[in-house]
Amino acid sequence: MTDPIADYLTRVRNAIMAKHKVVDIPGSNIKKEMTKILYDKGYILGYKFEDDNKQGLIKIALKYHPETKTSAIKKLQRASTPGLRKYSNAKNLPRVLNGLGIAIVSTSQGVMSDKEARKLNIGGEILCFVH
Repeated sequence: MTDPIADYLTRVRNAIMAKHKVVDIPGSNIKKEMTKILYDKGYILGYKFEDDNKQGLIKIALKYHPETKTSAIKKLQRASTPGLRKYSNAKNLPRVLNGLGIAIVSTSQGVMSDKEARKLNIGGEILCFVH
């Protein structure tokens, strides 16, 4: 696997399309931080980090609307890839759907949303867009 973040996003997208309640993803530190951001912003119901003797496992409980059964996550899109990295300074961080969505940014102070990075006035690598 050459791009673990793209694999993470694809597993979540496939689980949403199949209307699964829970999705299991191989763990890493950056994926754990991305999961915490998705939970804090209200895109997923919950998460649990299970530790085996290797890389660990992330269990994500997906969030759906109770009546219409539509997912809280409409679109997950990878921005920066291993072949073409996308970096941005704090002033030029992208706004997803005029602020209704989020961009997950890897900065020198950790992984955070674009709004937090703008507030702290730091840029970094744009990992993905969520809305």
